[in-house]
Amino acid sequence: MGPTTGRTFLEKEGRSLLVPVLGWVGLVTVLPLGMLAAMALSIEGAPGLMPLLDEWTRPGTLRAVRNSLLTSGGAMLLSLVIGGAAAMAVGMALVPGRRLFALLFTLSMLIAPHVVALAFKTLLGPASPVLQAVGLAPLPGSANPLVSLGGIIAVLGLHHAPIVMLTLLAGLRQVPHQLVEAAQIDGARAWSIFRDILLPLLAGHWIAAGLLAFVAAFGNFGIPALLGLPVNVLTLPTLIYRELTSFGPSVLPGVAGLALLTMLIAGMILLMVSRFQNRGEAQPDAEQPLRAFWQPGPASTAILLALGAMLLLIALVLPVLSLLAASLVPAYGVPLTPETLTGQAYAEVLFRQQATREAFLNSFRLAGLAAVILGLLSIPMAFAVHRYSGRLRPLLLLLADLPYALPGIVIAIAMILVFLKPLPVVGFSLYATPWIILLAYLVRFLPLALKPTLASMAMLPPSIEEAGALCGARVRRRLVDLVAPALMPAVGAGMLMIFLMAFTELTVSALLWSAGSRTVGVVMYGLEEAGQTTEASAIGIATILVVGLAMLLIDRLAAFLPPGAVPWKPVDA
Repeated sequence: MGPTTGRTFLEKEGRSLLVPVLGWVGLVTVLPLGMLAAMALSIEGAPGLMPLLDEWTRPGTLRAVRNSLLTSGGAMLLSLVIGGAAAMAVGMALVPGRRLFALLFTLSMLIAPHVVALAFKTLLGPASPVLQAVGLAPLPGSANPLVSLGGIIAVLGLHHAPIVMLTLLAGLRQVPHQLVEAAQIDGARAWSIFRDILLPLLAGHWIAAGLLAFVAAFGNFGIPALLGLPVNVLTLPTLIYRELTSFGPSVLPGVAGLALLTMLIAGMILLMVSRFQNRGEAQPDAEQPLRAFWQPGPASTAILLALGAMLLLIALVLPVLSLLAASLVPAYGVPLTPETLTGQAYAEVLFRQQATREAFLNSFRLAGLAAVILGLLSIPMAFAVHRYSGRLRPLLLLLADLPYALPGIVIAIAMILVFLKPLPVVGFSLYATPWIILLAYLVRFLPLALKPTLASMAMLPPSIEEAGALCGARVRRRLVDLVAPALMPAVGAGMLMIFLMAFTELTVSALLWSAGSRTVGVVMYGLEEAGQTTEASAIGIATILVVGLAMLLIDRLAAFLPPGAVPWKPVDA
């Protein structure tokens, strides 16, 4: 049997695996979003556009749209400046500590947005333990500069700058190193290479990076909630949250209209991302991807290291130190001294408060279950999509990516619409149970499991399956015995990434939690709203430790993964 006949036979034999993949994608993407659109188009009980347009044009909605566009646009510009400079330094400059910088800068983004917002809020407020310790705290009673529209823009821009860095690093990996070598032979310096070669080749990636930062800020809930709701600065996600939590399921049609508006705006941005990300880029050269080529002098190296350290100080170190200091005093506003140092907030949230203990257990269970289920699902899904999908592959990948790319608040509303009523046949509802949160996680975080597994699947030669087929193994046996073991490092990395994202998640669970199913993010947000900042800060520090540990484990798996599977790792580091 020749290679061509063997591949055709394998493709025909395994096409049945596409059926459950198509069914899953239809169930978790098409059905919920379709129901959301149908509900939005029948706000007054009958299908029609006018009630929906009335909902979109009321003054409160227009203010929220304006605030969303202002905060997202301003944050995008800030992210482009910071993240773009970081990407060029990491990808071009031969300076020590590039990989550590990229890891820590990415960590600042993977910390949950509401934890980041609380950290910055405690850092610059009048009661800041850090500023009090150095005598720079604002006067008591003065306004916190970050609790404002400008503060939301600043924190969103800094928080999403790593998205720009990672997008541009992915683009740099697609530039053949031979282009740079040829320019260097002709005597071109680093600045000329960047201006004349890299900048034109990466034009699409720069635009895509900015649009990704925009859509991430547009759908963010945690930062506008902590920094905007106290001063009534509402964005679309926080407006949806306020209306649904204030009035309950009775306002679902109107809230579905707002969610549809959010989805349409985000969807248009994502279509633009898809268009620009592939424009004007070089064809990738797997043998010689671009490596760092600029060897700066001692002065330039010192400047780069100082700027990198300053960025990490602002984006990660100072906020985390502020959060830590706020968690170690008996009450927020008390200066941190050896006499006031206490761990009672940790004892309270970890051992005394039943609600917080249950929240930690719920988050561990839900995040762990989501990681395991999606990790196991990713193996047959990646196998089927890569081997048998053919022309359907772009559509399948788009539908799988869509729930993760859309604002989490949209997914939450869609889940409520699907599971509010009792399920057919079984007769009970998943609404107000932990299972609806788990299903939302399965919908939202599927791409985090599928992408690394697909990348590993692409590197698996078909000859392995052909050998198994010649020995009489059917497709399911080959999948279990030959394919799955080869994919396990990528599956493990995806599971860890899902766990660290789901463990601190707030946007989805803020609308889906009920008594007994509160998560860490929900409890922390509730404590901050109730003025219990020290307890909320202790939870924030605990979540940062969990996220940091998961990132270190993923980083250690990098040696067993395809190039680019760990996005913060430079090619030559």
